[in-house]
Order: sequence, then C-alpha cells, then structure tokens
Amino acid sequence: MRNSRAFLLIAAFVLFTVPLMPVQLLLRATGSTAARRFPHWYHRQVCRLLGVSVHVEGKVADDRPVLLVSNHVSWLDIPVLSAVAPISFVAKSEVAAWPFISWLAKLQNSVFVDRERPRLVQDTAREIVARLRRGDHIVLFAEGTSSDGNQVLPFKTSLFAAAKPRGEDAAGIEDGIYVQTIGLAYTHQYGLPLGRRGRPLVAWYGDMEIASHAWDLLKRGPLDVHVHVGEPVPLSDFADRKALASFTQEKVRGAVAGILTPRRAVHAPGEAIQDKASR
Repeated sequence: MRNSRAFLLIAAFVLFTVPLMPVQLLLRATGSTAARRFPHWYHRQVCRLLGVSVHVEGKVADDRPVLLVSNHVSWLDIPVLSAVAPISFVAKSEVAAWPFISWLAKLQNSVFVDRERPRLVQDTAREIVARLRRGDHIVLFAEGTSSDGNQVLPFKTSLFAAAKPRGEDAAGIEDGIYVQTIGLAYTHQYGLPLGRRGRPLVAWYGDMEIASHAWDLLKRGPLDVHVHVGEPVPLSDFADRKALASFTQEKVRGAVAGILTPRRAVHAPGEAIQDKASR
C-alpha cells in the first residue's frame, strides 16, 4: 500500500511537471515577468500534490530586493520555500549535473556556485549581486549542507561573499538590499509529531541517495512543515561577513527552536497558519 502511494505521487508529479516545463522555458525566453511568479504557483501545487502542508509565520518582503538566509533540511525545502514566495536559490554546482532536477533548478533561475574554484566563486558573487539589484529574492542555505532536522549547523562565513564582498566590489553593494532569515522544521506526519527520532527520516543529509530517499519519504504519508520568516534588516547594518553570519545564525536557530518546542500549538495537516504580518 505504501509503495503504491509513492508510485502514484511520483507519477502524478511527473505528469504535472513535464508539460509545464516548456511553459516556463517560453516565459523565460520572452522575458515575461511571469517567469518569476510561475515557479511560485507551481511549487504550491507540488506541495499540495505531495501532501506537504506549509504553515508560514511572517512574510517575505515583496517590495525590495532580499537575500533570504535559511537552514537546510531536505530536498523538500525547495518546493516548500518556493511555495512561500517567488524566489531563486544558490545551489552547489553539482546540482547542475543532476538528471531532471538540473532542468527544474535552471528553470527557476538558480545560481550555481563551484566552491572549489575561487575565481568562479567571485563571478557567482557578482551574478548574485546583479540579481539582487534587479529586485530578486535569493535563498542562501548558509550551513553549506543539509542537517538531520534536529539542529541548525554552524553558518559558513565564506558563503556570504556575495552579500559582503571585499575590496573594489564592495562599493555601494549594500544600498537598498535587505536580509531576512528563514527557520524551517518538519514537525508532523499524518498529524502525529515526528519527534527527535522521526525528523531525521524526513531529512536528506550525509551521503543519502536522493531517489531512494524520495521514494521512502513519499511512502510515509503527508507532512507538516513550519516556516518562520524574520523581519527584513538592511544589509548595511552589518559590518562584515562575520557579523552577518552571526546574526542570521542566531535568528535561524531561535526560529527553529521555537518551532520545535513542545509547547507549540499542534496544527492538523492541511490547516494553514495565517501570516502574522497579515493579521
């Protein structure tokens, strides 16, 4: 029965996704403003299809360029965060070579970074800066990898190179750019708390193979994920990368701890949490 569920969900995902890929390709090729919003709509449908209920507290600012700094737990983070707001991601260069997934990442206008080649890292940083200046919302997974879902790993200062460049590239970069933090945690499956032992079953980390992990996870049933979005803070408020990394790490860890506290209200699958900003 569980295998049937996973098979049907994957089949439905492919049948839903493949016909829409040329649509997004056309939107990007024509320079349509809808190319930025379309993945947001698409991932909201994907979350519904996969049975992932996204509960959001706070709001991503839509009137200014924002660097979103988030923790990273699973491959599911991509559709979850994309369902929250129109965004793009900073992804490691290996993703660009993954079958099928690379196409989805490119269609969402992801920025690929090769951390092993310093010269290319600088070029990537300039690309991120240019995108932010155009008003894009870009997500940075500041841990540099994914965790087991029970903790937030230390943030890597070097990953903030685009936000706080040094030397000549630093001139005027911060003007009008903001930073928001995102803390996310998977809390329930079939409406039951995952707990400390259950959360690593959702997490995709270490040397796990993505296809087998996706199959096992989809067999388990519907999930609830909570996303806490912090208030926007001007990038210019931070003296350097270390200050930015320290601030965002503290905020994200606090948000995740708040989500996972046992005193937090339990929300049934499918129930939406109204953004505080809209109350």
